[in-house]
Formats: sequence, structure tokens, C-alpha cells
Amino acid sequence: MSNSAKAEAVLALHRFGMGPRPGSIAALGSDPRGALIAELDRPLVLAAAASLPSSAKAYRTVADANARRTARAKQAQQQAKKQQVASAPTSADDQAQPQSQTQGQAGQEKDAAEMAAKQAADAIPDPGRPMYLQEAKLRTEAALAADIGFAERLVWFWSNHFCISANRIQSMSGAYEREAVRANALGRFVDLLLAVEGHPAMLFYLDNLGSMGANSTAGINRSSGLNENFAREIMELHTLGVRAGYTQNDVISFANVLTGWTLVPPGADPQHGGDFTFNPRLHEPGGQTVLGKRYEQDDVEQGRAVLRDLAAHPATATHVATKLARHFVADEPPPALVEQMAKAFRDGDGNLKQVATLMVSSDEAWRAPPSKLKRPGEWVVGMVRATGITQVDPVRFTGGQELLGEALWRPPAPKGYPDDEASWIDGVGRRLDVANNFAERITGMADPQVIIEDVFASQIAPEVKQAVGRAESRQQALALLFMSADFQRR
Repeated sequence: MSNSAKAEAVLALHRFGMGPRPGSIAALGSDPRGALIAELDRPLVLAAAASLPSSAKAYRTVADANARRTARAKQAQQQAKKQQVASAPTSADDQAQPQSQTQGQAGQEKDAAEMAAKQAADAIPDPGRPMYLQEAKLRTEAALAADIGFAERLVWFWSNHFCISANRIQSMSGAYEREAVRANALGRFVDLLLAVEGHPAMLFYLDNLGSMGANSTAGINRSSGLNENFAREIMELHTLGVRAGYTQNDVISFANVLTGWTLVPPGADPQHGGDFTFNPRLHEPGGQTVLGKRYEQDDVEQGRAVLRDLAAHPATATHVATKLARHFVADEPPPALVEQMAKAFRDGDGNLKQVATLMVSSDEAWRAPPSKLKRPGEWVVGMVRATGITQVDPVRFTGGQELLGEALWRPPAPKGYPDDEASWIDGVGRRLDVANNFAERITGMADPQVIIEDVFASQIAPEVKQAVGRAESRQQALALLFMSADFQRR
């Protein structure tokens, strides 16, 4: 295998995959582009996910636990008050006490009742956190074990594009990615769009559960109103992009179309709580005009019809192509590559596998030097992959991600985590702490020279090899290697 073939294999693994791991460069052989495309034909199913609950089941589990916590707290508070009444002084004794002392005693009794309620509630653990960690472990280990990781990177990309936040809906965050994103990441964009926008986690995150039309049954009876968040983010972030020609009236009309898209309350239905449902009592009756087209349906199909048209809009093709090229290739992606990918999107009816195949087949995607700064999650996984480790402690891993500013499934806003160097460069100093900590833990099982020669097939900058060779300890050598541009850029 020539040095040029090795160099292209390394670039393929960094730019489009999860980074080199033992044996990966040799596995790509002399046709890295073909290997990337071949990976897209493999199933994206996570076999181990069979043991994890669905998003609706997870939601019900947390809701049930919260209901039990509330009940236990009320019981404990009531019991504490009964005990206080039983031990209260007689009226004569009470009159003999100064008023300030009586008030102080009442305050102490209230505090004691509240403490008893809190302790009773805390005795029932929150099941949301363990489910989040199980999902995080499964997702991370899939990235570590992948031959190349191109397909996994696409899952990560689409999960960030259609992001939700575990800060809002922790129980569903991992299952949402599995059910809506992973299942459709290599299919047609319209199917992915319908899956994510109709998922209860997205409806919860973008505040559509209680959105109701002014003339709907619920809107008239409750005098409640319309929430525009969901419609606006779909148009601005998920499909058309900013300044794509839609107006505020389009947003309002689309928001009316999406009224009634909600979930089944877990308390109302123990079997189907947390599932998507269309509630006609919330839905604004009558037709709506969005982007100049009239939609006369008066049920859930009205929203689906708008989503299908948004998926097929030329602006969506350009928006998606630009984001994909920016994520994988360069902060300022080659215009020719973006246009090629947008054309593949339009011509292929939004076939995402075809778009990804076009991207890695185009010479434009390979010409840029490996100067794009990896996001923290990519860098950490690449660092661990290089050592051959395939299992992680999800508590440690998610904690590290949070330290680096890219907490898993917790983006700061609906637009997701940014994909440009300016947003991440200030946090590189914190990566040194993570690299040192990781190097200390694996010093006895990882040799930096082996990583350079075998994992990277010596495709490491000479100055990095020199610095590693001069390091005072193996830990220092590993940290220097992990902090090098060969690890941090693609």
C-alpha cells in the first residue's frame, strides 16, 4: 500500500469517518472512496438497542415515577402534620408562650414537613438519568466499533440538524435519535422529515403540545393561543433555511396547520401515553395558505402535505447540501461541491444515500487540506478509537462532553451545535485537560509509537513524531499526540 493511498485512507477516516482505529487503514485498501460508499449499504440498526425502551415507554416510565414521587411527598407531608398536631401544646400552654416563639415553632414545623416530603420523594429514583446513560453508551460504542464511521457520522449530523434537548425531555433523547433519525438517515429526506417532526420528543421540545388554533374547539373554550416555534424552526432550520422567501404570514399559517400535533398524556392512557396523536379539538379548522399554496385538508394530513412540499423545495436542497458540505469538508465549502450535492438531492427526490455518495465521490470533497477543527465529540471518539478501546463509561464520557462544551443531546438552541472553527477554538485549552486525563488512565495499555506506526501507518506530521519521541513520559507523549493537528483536524 503506497504512502499516497495511506494518506487518502487517513483523510477518509478523519474527514468522513470517526478516525483511524487498529487495522482500519489497511481495511480501506487502495479505494477509500469505494469503502466509504460500501459502508452506506450496511444496516444502521443497533442490535443492542432491543433492550432499551421506546421513547413513549421511557416517557411513561418517568411520568409514572414522578407521579409516585408526588404521592409519596404528599403522604409524608400529611403524616408530619398529623404528628405535629398530636404533639402540639394545649391552648393554655400556647397562650403562655411569647408570640415570636409560637411563630418560630410554626416555621420549624413547616420546614420539617417539607423536609419529610422531599426525603420521601427522593426515595424514588429518577429513571430518566439511567436511560439517558444507557442510550449514550450504546451510541458511543457504535461509533468506536465502526469500521470507518461514515454512516455513524451521518447519524450524528442529522441528529444535530434535527436536534432536541435532553434538558427538556431527557427520557426520550436517545430513543428519539434511534427511532426517528437513525432509522431514516440513509433514506429519503421527506421520510426523515416526517419522522422527526411527528416524533413526540420534537413536539415537546418545540412547544407544540398545547398549541391550538384560535377557532378550534379547545381554543374557543380555553381562550388559549397559537405557538409559532415549531413551524418557524421547521422552515428556518430544518428545511428552507433563513432568508428563503417565506414570510411571517407563512409561519403563522403553517403553525395553524400544525395545531393538534401532540402526544397522548401518560396519565390518561397507561398503554399509549407518550405516543404521537392528532387531536382535532386543538386543530384550527379550514384551509391554510403556505408559500402560496392552499392546503384544504382538515386533519393530520394537512401538516404532512406541507412537510412534503417543504422537503421538495429547491431551497431545502441547497440548505441541506450546504450544511452537509460544511460539516464534512470545510467551514467554507466549495460552491461547486454544494451545487453538485444540491442537484443530487433534487434529482434523486431527496435520496440521502445518493447525496452522501456524491459527496465522497467528488474530487472537490478531497482537495481541501485537513484544516477543519473537529467538534469535541468527534475528537474524543477519534482519540479513543486510536487506542482500540471499544467500551466506555457513559458517566465519564458524558461528563467530558459537557466539560468540552458539547454536552450530548443538549444543544443550547434549536439550531444545534455550530459547525465552524470560530465557535470551538476557544475551548481547545480544555481539550488538553481531557487529553491528559485520558492519557493518564491508559498509559499502561497504549503505546504512542504503536499508534503512530500501526494505527496511523506513520501518516503523522514529522514534528509530531519528533515531539512524541522527545516526551519525558508515555503519558506526556500520548497527550501531545492527542492534541496534535493530526488528531484535532480533518
